[in-house]
Amino acid sequence: MAIAHAQPGEVVDVRPLGSALAATQTRTLIKDNAVEVIRLIVPAGKEIGQHQAKGAVVVQCLEGRVTFAALGKTRQLQAGELLYLPTGEAHTVKGLEDASLLLTILLPKHA
Repeated sequence: MAIAHAQPGEVVDVRPLGSALAATQTRTLIKDNAVEVIRLIVPAGKEIGQHQAKGAVVVQCLEGRVTFAALGKTRQLQAGELLYLPTGEAHTVKGLEDASLLLTILLPKHA
């Protein structure tokens, strides 16, 4: 069964989840040929090993706190902050607190 994504013009709620955070799973909110938007849930202590995205990445922390290792540095990202990575940049993420991130991937155009 396919997971429903938001349709053009549809309003998507990305407010902090608060007490519902622990029971929420990562979910793709929007996906088309140019962009993918994911609400990424990172529990405290969980590490997402080194990986690369198919396009440029913008990560906005909606709630909680994570470490983000990329471009030779490890930084903390907390609610209200965002980070940009160019296409193909390897990175890792680790939850310092239960966190909810809004991940936007700008997909390259196919020739």
